[in-house]
Amino acid sequence: MSQEVWVKTGAEFIPSPREKVEIWRTGDLTEEEKKKPYAKYFYRDLNPPDPDVLKAMEKPIDPSRAITPEQINDLLEPGYLDCEIGWCQMPDGTGFIANLNKMPGVTVEMVYWWFTWMTLNDLRYKIWYKPSHIGHYISPETRKAILDPKSRIPEDTLWGRTHYAVEDIGVGPEFIHIHFKSPEECGFDMKRFKKPYVSGLVAGYGDEMMLNDPHAPRGCAVMCHILRDVEGGIEWRTRFWMGYRLEKGRADKVLPPGEKVPEEAIRGLALHNAHEFANYKVMLPDIYRELGGKIFED
Repeated sequence: MSQEVWVKTGAEFIPSPREKVEIWRTGDLTEEEKKKPYAKYFYRDLNPPDPDVLKAMEKPIDPSRAITPEQINDLLEPGYLDCEIGWCQMPDGTGFIANLNKMPGVTVEMVYWWFTWMTLNDLRYKIWYKPSHIGHYISPETRKAILDPKSRIPEDTLWGRTHYAVEDIGVGPEFIHIHFKSPEECGFDMKRFKKPYVSGLVAGYGDEMMLNDPHAPRGCAVMCHILRDVEGGIEWRTRFWMGYRLEKGRADKVLPPGEKVPEEAIRGLALHNAHEFANYKVMLPDIYRELGGKIFED
């Protein structure tokens, strides 16, 4: 990355994203990574998505079943919306994705721990979903906050922080800036943002750059993962709105007039989400118990 990007973000991109791609393409870990106690999770068989989820992702839904970012507070209603699993290109050219994962044995505390602990090195990101997850960066300021025992999780360690991820969801390696936001910054009505309808939130927006073509148009998407307590675990309710970013508590459309998010890009992200969280939900309880929910650097 250029010095200009380094100064702007404060993150040290060492080794570079392209160097991390070369390591990932070997299909194995570095010798240093192999020595870490959680390296074994990289070699475990992946847990596949529910076949019904994959079937629902085969074709686009009718856009009338989708919700727009302006309707985000509908996710705080009891029960379920018309579309909980599916994707489509909206009439204005933006993309919509919904997914629902049942996660037995998972708690909101585990989720917030993961999105704090995971950020501290590449291997932790890789074991989540090794076919696509290549590398991960955070700024020195974020690292300091994560390692500070006085920091509140997620208020100080996740919300308001930016992660820099390198991944490939099928269109080539991408360098993605993921800006995590608090519920208020996502536009939620905080009078309604409470149990039992919502127990936690992992949300924000991302903007991407194709590593193979830095001059290609940069994509942008709002993501929203609503966590809801259920008997024996949680529900993970996902929404993506592609072609939007968050600004001052609202989603602004940034897709240029007349352009459309390609259907293959929408479906690709939908399938990636289905696969990565299918694996996540079985890995997380195991690694959380093994490491005792501790935040550490190694």
